[in-house]
Amino acid sequence: MKRHLGWIALFFAFFALPVWAGDVVEKREEMVRRQIADRGVKDPAVLKAMRSVPRHLFVPSHLTSEAYEDHPLPIGFGQTISQPFIVALMTELVKPQSRHKVLEIGTGSGYQAAVLAEVVQKVLTVEIIPELGIAARQRLKEMGYKNVFVRLADGYNGWPEEAPFDAIIVTAAADHIPPPLIAQLKDGGKMVIPVGNPFLVQNLVLVEKRQGKVTTQNILPVRFVPLTRGK
Repeated sequence: MKRHLGWIALFFAFFALPVWAGDVVEKREEMVRRQIADRGVKDPAVLKAMRSVPRHLFVPSHLTSEAYEDHPLPIGFGQTISQPFIVALMTELVKPQSRHKVLEIGTGSGYQAAVLAEVVQKVLTVEIIPELGIAARQRLKEMGYKNVFVRLADGYNGWPEEAPFDAIIVTAAADHIPPPLIAQLKDGGKMVIPVGNPFLVQNLVLVEKRQGKVTTQNILPVRFVPLTRGK
C-alpha cells in the first residue's frame, strides 16, 4: 500500500472542504424537495437519507459550491459522483429495508454507499481504482459509517464471499448484466444497473430475481461512465 500514500495525500487535499457562503442544510432540503421529491421519489427512508448525507463532503473542494446542484460532478480518475436524483432513484428502485445487506459496484467518492448506509444494515462496496477506494474508505470511516465495507477489486465479479445480497446497485455502465452479480442476488432481490454502450446513452435497468427466474425492466435513459474491468 505504500506506493499509494502519495496519491492518498493528494486526494484528501483534493477533497478538503473550504468554507463557502450558504446554509448547506438548506441547500440539501431544497435539493431533496425540487430535484428528488418533485420528480416522484417517495420512499421516506430514501428522502431522509438524501437530507442527511452531506454531499458537499464527497466532491472535490473546488466544486463544493455545486454539490447540491442538479448534475453529476467529476471526482478524478475519469469518474463522477452521480446526479442527486439518480442516486435517490436507484436507491428507491431496489426497495431497501433496514435489515438488508446491499452490494454497490463502483464506490467512487463513497456518496451512494453513505446514502445506502443510512437506510440498510450493511453496505459492501467495490472499487477498482485504488486511489478512489482508499480515500472513500477513509472518508466514510471518519464520518462514522461503521456499516460500510470497501473492497478494492474488479466489481464485475461482485463480492462472492458475502453473497447473497438483498439488493445490488451498479454505478457504472456495462454492455450487459454481469452474470456473477445475478448469481449473487438473493431470491426476491433487486438490482439496478445502467446497461448499454458505455460511450452513448444507456438504459437504467431494474433486474428482479424470483424463484430462479430473472426479469428486467427499462426505467429511463441515463449516461454513466464505463464499468472499468481488471486486466
